[in-house]
Amino acid sequence: MSLPSIFNDVLGPVMRGPSSSHSAAALRIGRLVRQLMDNNIKNLLVEYDPNGSLVTTHKSQGTDMGIAGGFLGWDPTDERLMDYEQHIEDAGIEIEVRYVSYGATHANTYKLAISNELEEHQMTALSTGGGMIEVVKIDGADVTMFGDFYEVLVYVDADFSSEGVKILNDSKFYNGNKPFYKLKSTEKFASNFIAELKSTEGVITVKVLDPVLPILGVEANMPFTTCEEMEAYNEIHDLSLWQLALRYEASRSGFSEEHLYKMMLNLVDIFKNAVSIGIEGTSYDDRILPSQAPGFQNKIKSGGLLGNPLTNEIILATTAMMEVKSSMGIIVAAPTAGSCGTLPGTVIGAARVMNYSDDEIVKALFAAGIIGVFIAKGSTFAAEEAGCMAETGSAGSMAAAALVTFAKGSLNQAVGAASIALQNALGIICDPIGNRVEAPCLGKNVMAASNALSSANMALADYKHLIPFDEVVEAMNKVGKAMPHQHCCTGLGGLAMTPTAQKIENELVKGHVKISC
Repeated sequence: MSLPSIFNDVLGPVMRGPSSSHSAAALRIGRLVRQLMDNNIKNLLVEYDPNGSLVTTHKSQGTDMGIAGGFLGWDPTDERLMDYEQHIEDAGIEIEVRYVSYGATHANTYKLAISNELEEHQMTALSTGGGMIEVVKIDGADVTMFGDFYEVLVYVDADFSSEGVKILNDSKFYNGNKPFYKLKSTEKFASNFIAELKSTEGVITVKVLDPVLPILGVEANMPFTTCEEMEAYNEIHDLSLWQLALRYEASRSGFSEEHLYKMMLNLVDIFKNAVSIGIEGTSYDDRILPSQAPGFQNKIKSGGLLGNPLTNEIILATTAMMEVKSSMGIIVAAPTAGSCGTLPGTVIGAARVMNYSDDEIVKALFAAGIIGVFIAKGSTFAAEEAGCMAETGSAGSMAAAALVTFAKGSLNQAVGAASIALQNALGIICDPIGNRVEAPCLGKNVMAASNALSSANMALADYKHLIPFDEVVEAMNKVGKAMPHQHCCTGLGGLAMTPTAQKIENELVKGHVKISC
């Protein structure tokens, strides 16, 4: 598996709501399917295992919308996503959903059968959290694809020659009696090479899949890959956390530090714009909560709230960001859509009060990003695997490191703040009311942001975090594995099963995708 990237796994994708692990990941899977089918899809049968999360959430949290958008070749920010059903119908694509027990071992498993008048294919893929994906099987052959390489799939028959094998010179997989070859590269395959493959004796067909992630899976000599390694590395280099993050991402991505700085600055603009839109007020029909950020802003102005300006601005910005997500506005999964309010709300809210510049915001976000890298490597951002501690818990940990960076704290203080914040979040369940990513998600984002501020101040006062950050991540991973299925974003436990929540769910508009159980 490729090492995590700040701009792949942690701060991204840039998307519309409601869920990164449902809608954004599904869209990326759909785009790979579109390429597998040479942009010609007529029929889809998708099967979800009842042991996972998608049976209860695929409609309400945007999986159907994401797959459709991918089939149509859209980006995750496309405004047409809100009317995807009409566009799928206009494109003549028939979609059928079935619930089938097939022994899925991952909560977000997509088993797809796709066809048109000329061909049919099968694909099994996983949504692994925060919009990240893994394709594990194509046409019966085991594969490993994360969408971060250019991929060539070569189907051959018994006449395939040794000369052809030399041309491919890569791993071989078997699908029954049909050898199946897969090549990958960080550079687009030349058209003459593809033509040569297609003309080789014994080749049945060739499929070319382009990457769907912004940072490709380069093989790099990394300066460090864990928090412990980073701290040891810094004994020689004496860098701040944001500088270490930039050094890591430059090695991981192959981009210059100047280019990466500009990429982060672009995210800052998206964060600030979303917060401004949210404070003005948002609306969307398929939504549980009303727009509440404007009322909170009015209370701040009238002096009707407890607390201090910093805390209240962070709550306001966090609320605004979550409400933009819930109204299908453009946000950044940071590290997920369900937790998209915590980090930007904390950072932009603090910047508004303390008059931090965009340069300081960029540095704070890089510091948060490397903390997220360590979480992604050692555990998961998927609530379907580890509850909301994987989402808002992780986001709060990242935000705590960002605040220490604002305050010019030391590396040990930034890492300590991240450790304290994540320790405080262990065991938080994911129990969305009405299967919508709104409540109690909003409150948990606000709680995570408040936790970040408290943890940052504790670390700046040299409170002892005791447990090294890598060990806290490992503990989170173990807690997630021990969590009941019902408490991991299935809508089958916690607040989601209260009588009021059930009433809210029953009142929501039902979907139109054909369901066969």
